[in-house]
This record gives sequence, C-alpha cells and structure tokens, in this order.
Amino acid sequence: MRIEDGDRMSASRQHLVFAYYVTGHGFGHATRVVEVVRHLVLAGHDVHVVSAAPAFVFTSEIQSPQLFIRKVLLDCGAVQADALTVDRLASLEKYSETAVAPRASILATEIEWLNSIKADLVVSDVVPVACRAAADAGIRSVCVTNFSWDFIYAEYVMAAGNHHRSIVWQVRLLEGLINEVLRKRIAEDYSHCEFLIRLPGYCPMPAFRDVIDVPLVVRRLHRSRKEVRKELGIGEDVKLVIFNFGGQPAGWKLKEYYLPPGWLCLVCGASDKDELPPNFLRLAKDVYTPDLIAASDCMLGKIGYGTVSEALAYKLPFVFVRRDYFNEEPFLRNMLEYYQGGVEMIRRDLLTGHWLPYLERAISLKPCYEGGVNGGEVAAQILQDTAIGKNYASDKFSGARRLRDAIVLGYQLQRAPGRDVCIPDWYANAENELGLRPGLPTIEMNDDSSLMNSCTEDFEILHGNLQGLSDTMNFLKSLAKLDAAYDSGKNTEKHKMRERVAAAALFNWEEEIFVARAPGRLDVMGGIADYSGSLVLQMPIREACHVAVQRNHPSKQRLWKHAVARQHAKGQGPTPVLQIVSYGSELSNRGPTFDMDLSDFMDGDQPMSYEKAKKYFAQDPSQKWAAYVAGSILVLMTELGVRFQDSISLLVSSAVPEGKGVSSSASVEVASMSAIAAAHGLNISPRDLALLCQKVENHIVGAPCGVMDQMTSACGETNKLLAMICQPAEIVGHVEIPGHIRFWGIDSGIRHSVGGADYGSVRIGTFMGLKMIKSIAAAVLSKSFPSSNGINHDELEEEGGELLEAEALLDYLCNLSPHRYEALYGKMLPESMLGETFLKRYADHNDSVTVIDQKRSYGVRANARHPIYENFRVKSLQSTTHFCSIRGTTYCSWRASISGLGIVLGCHYSYSDCGLGSDGTDRLVQLVQQMQHNKPPKSEGTLYGAKITGGGSGGTVCVIGRNCLRSSQQILEIQQKYKGATGYLPLVIEGSSPGAGNN
Repeated sequence: MRIEDGDRMSASRQHLVFAYYVTGHGFGHATRVVEVVRHLVLAGHDVHVVSAAPAFVFTSEIQSPQLFIRKVLLDCGAVQADALTVDRLASLEKYSETAVAPRASILATEIEWLNSIKADLVVSDVVPVACRAAADAGIRSVCVTNFSWDFIYAEYVMAAGNHHRSIVWQVRLLEGLINEVLRKRIAEDYSHCEFLIRLPGYCPMPAFRDVIDVPLVVRRLHRSRKEVRKELGIGEDVKLVIFNFGGQPAGWKLKEYYLPPGWLCLVCGASDKDELPPNFLRLAKDVYTPDLIAASDCMLGKIGYGTVSEALAYKLPFVFVRRDYFNEEPFLRNMLEYYQGGVEMIRRDLLTGHWLPYLERAISLKPCYEGGVNGGEVAAQILQDTAIGKNYASDKFSGARRLRDAIVLGYQLQRAPGRDVCIPDWYANAENELGLRPGLPTIEMNDDSSLMNSCTEDFEILHGNLQGLSDTMNFLKSLAKLDAAYDSGKNTEKHKMRERVAAAALFNWEEEIFVARAPGRLDVMGGIADYSGSLVLQMPIREACHVAVQRNHPSKQRLWKHAVARQHAKGQGPTPVLQIVSYGSELSNRGPTFDMDLSDFMDGDQPMSYEKAKKYFAQDPSQKWAAYVAGSILVLMTELGVRFQDSISLLVSSAVPEGKGVSSSASVEVASMSAIAAAHGLNISPRDLALLCQKVENHIVGAPCGVMDQMTSACGETNKLLAMICQPAEIVGHVEIPGHIRFWGIDSGIRHSVGGADYGSVRIGTFMGLKMIKSIAAAVLSKSFPSSNGINHDELEEEGGELLEAEALLDYLCNLSPHRYEALYGKMLPESMLGETFLKRYADHNDSVTVIDQKRSYGVRANARHPIYENFRVKSLQSTTHFCSIRGTTYCSWRASISGLGIVLGCHYSYSDCGLGSDGTDRLVQLVQQMQHNKPPKSEGTLYGAKITGGGSGGTVCVIGRNCLRSSQQILEIQQKYKGATGYLPLVIEGSSPGAGNN
C-alpha cells in the first residue's frame, strides 16, 4: 500500500505492491519468477503477476491471497516451429502483431492498471513495454533477467533483411489522420528501468546502464530423491533420465530402443495423444519438475535458463541438443560446460535414437557448480529495498532515455550512456568469459629460427615450406600439444574446452598429417561487382585459416563414441567416416564437431546432387558450418570424379574473423580443399581450386558470392593487389603496392553475410537490370521499342547496330560503359520491380544461384548502375597504383589522383544507393573524412579515403593512406572514437600474406 503524507506518497516497508510482468516466451521465465515472487509474498507484500502462463505454474508453489494473477500477453518471445527450431521471420511478425501494432492501447491500459493497483514498483522479466508504461505512470521499474529481447531479435532482423527491420526497430503507425514515424525500440523501452538484476549465464544487454549480479534463481525442492523414486516405484538400481524439451520435434515419436537396458525416461510435456513405449513415463502437465530433476541421473533436453540453472544447482548431468537461432544459448552452454555439467548430443542422433554413448558419458560426469542458488531471495530483497526508496542506480539523472548506437556481437542495438557493464569484454574480444580461449594470434612473416626449430622438434616436415609464417608455426605447435593432451592423464586442467578434447582424439599421431593455409582478403575495390564481371583489386590479409587433414584406413581411424555406436547400429564393420573439429564454436551457436559416413555423399553409384547436399547440411543449423568444409569433398567427387575410400579427419582453425566481410568462408573453403587435395595426391592449379571452392559456397552452402574471395585466398601474393577480371576468373596481374601507400581494414562490428537477404536481393536486382538492358537493346535493334520512350532510332542507326547487337547478348554488366549506360539505358530501368511482375515480363533473371521471391520488390536501377561504374573506378585505381609503383610517384600525387576522381567515396556511396550500407560503416568513413579535414594548416593529410567492402551491410571498411607513423596513430584514434560512440572497439586488419597457392 501507499502512505499519504501531505502531497507526498511513500511506500510502507511492511506492505508493498509489486507489478511483475513475465514474458510470453515459454515456462522458463515464469518458473524463475515464481521463486522471486514467493519471497516477496513471504515478506508480506502484494504481487500482481502479469503473464500468459497457466496459473498453476504460480499457484502450485504459492498459495496466498497476496498473489494476484492477471492473464495478459504483452510480448511473444521467439516463435518456435517445434521444440528445437525458432522461426525468425514468424517471431518478428508475431512481435509486430502482439506488441507493435497495438502499442498505444497497451500503454494506455497498463498505465491505468498500474495506477489502479497503486503499484510501488514494476518488475519485468523481461517485457519491454512494461518499463515504458511504468515510466509514463511515474513508477520506478527494475528488470530481472539473463537476456533481453533486443539482443535476441537483432539476429532475426539481420537474417530476415533490412526490409524487416521496421518490425522491431522502427514502426509506422496511423494516429487519426496523421501518419507519423514513431521510433519505438525495444532497447529504448528497457532503458526506462532503473537498473538490471542480472542472472548468471547472461547475454550482452546494452540498454541497461546499471547492473546488480545475483546468484542462480532456482526453485526449492519439496521432496527428496528417495521420496520421489519411491512414489514413482523406481528403485535406485534404475537409471533415470528426465526428457525436458517442452514439446517434441514435429513428426517424431519416441521408441523403446532409444534407451539402454536398465534405463527409464520421464517425459515432460508429452501430449495425451502421444503413445509412449513402456520404458518412457508420461508426466502430468502440472508436475513439479525440480523434485524430478533432483531424483534423476541425468537430463536430456534443450538449453534454457530454467533447465541449466536447476541442472547446475542439483548437480545433474545435462545432455543437451542445440536449439536453432536462439542467441541466449551459447552463454548458458558455456556456463554449463565450464562446470562440467554438459554433454552435447547431435540432433541427428537424438532423432534416430542413438542415445547410448551420450547417456553413458553423462553419468560419468561430476558437475562441480558450488555457487549460490539463492538468487530468488537476493533479488526479492533488492526489489523490496528499491520499492521503499533505496537508490541502486549510479546516477538517477543519468539520462537513461538518451540512447546511443551500440554494436554487440555484430548486431546494432541501442544502449544507455555510461559504463559498458552489460557488454562482456570476453565476448566482444572473441574470448571466452571464463578465460578458456586466447585472442587472435599475432601473425608475422619472419625468420624466427628458434620457433622453427621448436616446431620441427615436434614434427618431421616431409613436404612444403613454412615461408617464415609464424601463424603456421604456431598451428603446428598447437598440433603437438594436442598429441600430449590425448592422454587424459597428462592433462589435469579442470575446465577443458570440449573442442580441444575432441581435436586431441582426432588424429593418429604416428601417421602423416597434411596442413594447408589460406588467408582472408581485404576488398580494396570491386566488391559486389565481381558477379557482374568487373575488374577487382584484392589484398590477401595476414589473418588466415589452417586446416589439418589426415586420411586413414577405416580400421585405423580414431572414431568418436557416437560414430562407433552409429556403425554398430547399422550392423556394419569399419567404413569410411568424415570427422571434423572446428575451433571457435564456444563463441557462437554452432557445434564444434561434425561427422558423417562418406557413403552418405553417394546417391546410388553417383555423388548426390548439390541440391540434396544443401538440404543435408541445412537440416541441423548448428552443424550447417560443416558444408564449407565437407562440401569440398562432394565437389571433388562431382567435378573431378574423385572417390574417397579412406576415412578423413580434419581440424579447422581460423584466425580470419567471421562476419567482418574479409572472406572467412573463402579461407576455410580454400584451406580445406587444398589440404584434402594434398592428402589425396590431387594436383589442382590455384585458379581451378578457387573455382571449385566457389561451387562449394554457391551450390552447397547456398551463398550467392562471386569468385574474387576464393581467387584471392588461393592466388594472392604478399603485399600485392590481385587484379582480376571476374569473367569468370581471369588474373591480369599482381599490382605491387607502392611503398608509400598502405591499406587498413577497420571492422564496424556489424555482422556481414553474403548469405544474408540484402546481399542476395541486390544481386537479384542486378541480374534483373542486366536482363532488362538486353531486352531493351534487342527491342531497339528490331525497332519494336516505342519512340515515345525517348529513343531516337535514326540516331542509333548512325551510331551503328554493332553495339546494340553486343548489348542484346551482354554476358556481364561491366562490359557496358558508363557513357553507354547513361545515354541509352539508365532512364529506361525502373527504380524497383516486384518479383512477380518481372517474372511475367521476362520469365527468368538467368542467375543460377539466386531465386526471385514473387512477393518481394527488388531495386533495379541503382543495383544495375553500381557494377558499371565500379568497374570504371577499379580501372582508374589500378592505373594510378600501377603508375605510382613503376614510376615512384609521390604519395601526394597518388592521393590527388584518387581524390580528384572520387574513386573511394564514389564506391562507398554507391553501396548505400544499393541498400548495402550501414550506420557503422558510414560512421567509420566519416571519421576518416574528419581526420582528412582536421589536419593542421599547411600540412598534408595522411589518410585520404575509406569505403565499405565486400558484400556490404556492415563488415569492414577499407582505409587508404600514407605508409607512415602518423597514419597508424590516426587509425588508433578512429578506433577509440568509434568505441566512444558505439561501445565497440573495432578490430584493425593490416598486413598481408601469401595465398594458398603460394605457400
């Protein structure tokens, strides 16, 4: 209640009123809220819970007249297609329907209700609009959570494409007759709360200025393990696994043989219609699961806060299967595995019933979490103190409503000003929070004989040359450490990274291992014009991917236990198996290992089609990454007729940063295929290998990239720009970088993907433009094109029909000159066109790696214009650089040349015209421009151009400048200014190294 004191109202310490909002995503949030609410009620306070969860979730644990339940859905969380799959687009659309469209009425209703109950404090887990409603009602608010929806939805927006961005970040609402743009962001709603009570296993949450960390929030036990088992009639000699998915994958039924003899399974959430085998027991819908978890020997389910916290609290081994596209999961998984409580099961083995090796592994674990489990009590005390007036925020006038851009894990979010307490440095720096992963290695080309000798003491190098590459030497050194780590008795480290353990068991250390190295690339000029046949200039960067490959007779291969179990289940002896370990999985939601029978690549006596392979790798998104590596095998089988009779083991270790637009995928493909080819005695030229790797990415991964990435990774030379005409891949030379010129890459922190919707839609629009230009040329040539469109047929005949004939058969847009484009075609192309309209008029866009969505509108004019002008810009830069290189022209002349031609900025702005720009890359380019404009009087600037690179939509900008100390200092200044504006310290990429074909 509230006590009136003149014009003031203050809360009574003895009797407070709390409004507790619970997100509509699953039961996990509701179950942890129960524990906090229970302590608030025990303290004598009224708690009004606003939730769409069934009432029994709360009333089964709290029987009190001071608990009030209001069943309302104010957000939707993540929409799941089944127990393991999140539908990202459906999630965005559902959120728009639930929380965006009715926002005004929601706010009005909640403000009125909060005032009607005289709430002293609003608590949110973690409903965004609750914080805004509280602020508008003049009531303080606090969030209690381990993640926030701005972070979760950010990836969905990126994957769906920027045309879906308005669903979450900016919405257009009709208010009466006025159509106005209201910028209502989830993170802005969160910023209205006073502070965050943060639970263990947290994600980055940049919207919150102030944070208080509490222990695990875990529901208490009602009965002992012995009591539960006695009630169920299960003896201690029976192994018990609790099956906790909150629903089963669609079309899937449990089978008796999934469990080993002597095991029983308790099934949560099973439908009454589902028939269960005799060794699977259906649990009631309202069963109190903490007691059952504590009575079990292990749990099998999906990762969520509730399952992980209770597994850790009750020291129950947890066999988990990854959930698609839920960003909360990697953080909880790292916490679970750190305390030796987790075993990952491959989805394929879950669905086919190969559970035995995972269950056996689970019961051998000794979970070691010793932290607090009284987070509910601690959180309740903090909430009570806040409600009576205690101030936990560092500055109540901090301006929490004034947000700035923040870039976290590659997603552009919003944050309140102040310290970056909600952005874990361990994650932003590509390191594990628990100190288990080092940062990217420093890679130098040197002649360090001591390191070379150290490596050769551990390995006998039979073929090849290290070329003084320290990263390759370090990789060989790490292989030697894996050999030692294979003997578990030699490694007493308590918290071991799972991927390292898997890698240690991968190779037969007495047999040959083939190692290949392939660098990433910095797109100096050319970028997305590659698929339109442009000249491109690319620099192989210093960061590279290493792949180690070993081939063995199937009888000699070291197989992981689940692979052995799979072979036994098939009733077959040793058969060729592909096993892959990829380092860096703890930083993402991809699995660290992949394995398959090589016979799975065969469809009868022929290799499977690329389309079937694409579907094969896509069926489990957590292992889709394996397509980049394993796809090389299928391409070699299909294109070169190679057949693989031996087993293959691969270790992938890449220092090329992912999602930065520097061709991390191409480096993996080129290194993988190079190593596989070497291990099998295949002599493939670097150019041909690059073209084969492009097939991997286009047809098996499904990313519609051009070929410049793979060509640079395979054919690049140190400190030279690879000059290539992409028709399809003709190298015209390696341009020496003048000594006074230097190139840097600065990462915007915003994730880039050539598989993303925006890159693909721009490519489709470009090919639409090509088709239209050819159609216009053919129509004009036949004089069937109406003069009313501004075409003078007599003038065209004077110019000759040869150009029109060539243009009617145009293979690449870049073979059309800018002058010709502007004179004849530019004004004829529409700004955009609906896919359905285009297909009716032109039938097809003639691009084998993209598919037109009939319901989507594609930009045409800007997308077609870009490669035509980009080709001109690249030729200008090539000529200027080559001239400086051979004539020794000063940097002042070179700078004046590229500035006068507008080469660099012209490219950058053209990307934006296509819809491939981003706030982050624009900000970096502007910072470089500021450095140019703020130079001291009578002095020459040392940085004189920057542009977005690669596929755009984030990623890296290329900076061109003078090779001097002042330039390096300015790059560091830009780093710090960018961090000050966004909270993200950008990675700087500099230096060069040889392509795989030159190693």
